Amino acid sequence: MQFKKFNTIDNKELKAANTVLRSGILSAFIASKNGFDGGKKVREFEEALKKFYKVKYAITVNSWTSGLTACVGALDISPGDEIIVPTWTMSATVMSILHWGAIPVFVDIESETFCINPDKIKEKLSKKTKAIIAVDIYGHPSNIKKIKKIIKGTKIKIIIDSAQAPYSFIDNKLTGTNGDLGGFSFNCHKHIQTGEGGVVVTNNKALAQRVKLIRNHGENLINDFKIKNLNNIIGYNFRLTEIQAAIGIEQLKKLKRIVKKKNFEAKYLMSRLKNLDGLILPKIKKNCTHSFYALPLIIDKTKVKVDREKLIKKLKKEKINCFSSGYLNVHTFPMFKKKIAYGKSNFPWSISKKKINYNKKLCPVAEKLHNETLFTFGICSYDFTKKNLEFISKKLIKVWNELNR
Repeated sequence: MQFKKFNTIDNKELKAANTVLRSGILSAFIASKNGFDGGKKVREFEEALKKFYKVKYAITVNSWTSGLTACVGALDISPGDEIIVPTWTMSATVMSILHWGAIPVFVDIESETFCINPDKIKEKLSKKTKAIIAVDIYGHPSNIKKIKKIIKGTKIKIIIDSAQAPYSFIDNKLTGTNGDLGGFSFNCHKHIQTGEGGVVVTNNKALAQRVKLIRNHGENLINDFKIKNLNNIIGYNFRLTEIQAAIGIEQLKKLKRIVKKKNFEAKYLMSRLKNLDGLILPKIKKNCTHSFYALPLIIDKTKVKVDREKLIKKLKKEKINCFSSGYLNVHTFPMFKKKIAYGKSNFPWSISKKKINYNKKLCPVAEKLHNETLFTFGICSYDFTKKNLEFISKKLIKVWNELNR
């Protein structure tokens, strides 16, 4: 059976992009006060995002990787400072820390949500901890409320990487908006897209201004802006184009409907698979909603003998694609094993007086999931019909039972 690729671009986006093309103004950013906030479409998109996410500031960027880099730089970060981050994430989350010479301190994840485990954060806090990056993996919100309790009374900041959770709620508040800084991805394989792109959201005026400066060649503008701290205002071109913004305006209008459909697809599969002995389905915590960028499934090795690699192989023969692991546990990458990032002198670890541990078994929950038990369906990879979902369910049940005999 053929599955239709997920694509929500239609005539509305084509018309919006063509209007910008005919105008001849494909970007209106200039490193001066007159063009500091970009062109008409960028500003219009940011206004729409502010209203949608109910925040004071929304700053678009040319990728969420750029957004994360700008978020970390916007904080009072110095080389050798520590930032706590889950190992179960895309490498860009961690590279945004290294970019400013700070040191990533990895924390394990919760087995039910796959988000950073707040209880493990306590063990990693130190005098050098300046921030925590929480990642709303697969679309489930991180427990920011509990993290805030843990760091209460400190100056530690919270950045929320909600790349995969563009319309998930926790305690009736949109995730990504409940930290000091947060943001979302508009990459081509997310719920909504502008090809590449992202947005930083915050209610903090000073942080918003610093993100904007980093986004738009900050070093050319520091004489024109009254900011107390000039640290990290190095400045880049992290700017979104007018065409991308025009497409984003139309895509944002569709986001609620898209997330609703992805919820239906994921929950339909879950309803069909719930009676499979030894298959653990994702749980949605109380007072939370899910965006279901992907559907993570776990093999309970204490109940069944199903081998994950055989399962994946058999499913592929049945024309069903799924992934045989989760994220690659960033702490196990060669860069962190050897502690080499900038040059050959082990910077930034070389300036730390503390020995940072990146050994295996550092994050046992994440490592077991990756190595043995987790497999995922890309809910945002395809535009599934009910017939597709029924086909997938039947094939998975068939293969599962064959392997479990």
